[in-house]
Amino acid sequence: MDDRRRFLLAAGGYAATAFGFPANEMIGVGCIGTGGRAQVLMKNLNNIPGVKMTAVCDVWDQNLAAAQKIAGAGAFATRDYRAVLERKDVDAVLIGAPDHQHVPLTVAACQAGKDVYVEKPLTHSLAEGREVLEAKNRSGRIVQVGMQQRSMPHIQKAYEIVRAGTLGEIHKVHLTWNRNTPRGMDRRPNVDPKTVDWKAWLGRARQQEFDPYRFRQWRWFWDFGGGVFTDLMVHWIDVVHWFLDLDHPERAASAGDNFMTKGVWETPDTAQTLLHYTNQGVQAYFEATFINARNAAMIEFMGDFATLYLDRGRYEIYPEKRRRANAPPLQYSELVLGEGPKGADFYSTPNGELLHLSNWIECVRTRKAPNAPVEAGISAASAAHMANLALRGGQVARWS
Repeated sequence: MDDRRRFLLAAGGYAATAFGFPANEMIGVGCIGTGGRAQVLMKNLNNIPGVKMTAVCDVWDQNLAAAQKIAGAGAFATRDYRAVLERKDVDAVLIGAPDHQHVPLTVAACQAGKDVYVEKPLTHSLAEGREVLEAKNRSGRIVQVGMQQRSMPHIQKAYEIVRAGTLGEIHKVHLTWNRNTPRGMDRRPNVDPKTVDWKAWLGRARQQEFDPYRFRQWRWFWDFGGGVFTDLMVHWIDVVHWFLDLDHPERAASAGDNFMTKGVWETPDTAQTLLHYTNQGVQAYFEATFINARNAAMIEFMGDFATLYLDRGRYEIYPEKRRRANAPPLQYSELVLGEGPKGADFYSTPNGELLHLSNWIECVRTRKAPNAPVEAGISAASAAHMANLALRGGQVARWS
């Protein structure tokens, strides 16, 4: 069996045990917040044995109707998430609502005794970290954060490479998520306000009049999202924290501009941040833009023996030409699983969503810790919040 096949088999599916949910017992999942991203996850849930989507919830009629089709006949449908949490045929919930709703919904689900899969970023502010951690700990629920890189086999293998010291000492990490797409151009989405429960969608965000653009493009407005740092950087900075055993940066310095979205977005379309992990001697530099796709979505761990390049479909090891005397003999090596171009945002193989959801369902059955627990979600989001604090404050943000 080749490495590609072996890694995929090792990371996929679940192995039920005698405790938790037996292998022959169906797990009922309720889906709360069923927009585009959640619909991708729901379609993957349909491919996991022993899972049935028993309820769907969204405050927008259009999303709710689409979710009903994916969940199938018999799924309960509602605009009120509390009605989902009250149901006895819902054992666990998938939360795909906007960022500002992640913690409130996760806390409510834990309090209702439901296991949770919640999209990233887990938190919308630094202060929310303690709230969601306490809710998870008090309830004993399984909570998986949607940072699917942790369930991808080649990234798990890359973790082993780094932890084995193959790259030598690592003091610098370079992260990118660059795209070339006119994200800020559609300013008039056609949304009938009568089809939206706007008050419920706002939740505990600042009260404001219905705005169809903000409703559809919420990631780029501070009340609901956090721009490229929370939407994109979180994926890769989580990998950095995981590989290098980091928790949060002590300092952050950021710059951002609205080159093509001025007057449309609040968050920048082009931004970068330097995160300084003083105690561990690590600098992490992240850059993102929507006007050029060079380097696309990738991460490079830069050691004094070698550099590890990593994206969602491959890894490559580049030995340093000038190496220290104690450096082990290394040659260029690679493991390529993805079928797309180097640095692509998404790959059909490996299917990160399916692998990550499968890990979640396995943990719901066995009660083992998931690949991306609450603590990891809080940690990764903290770096993004620090980057945004520096950006919005116009000065270096310091951890306190």
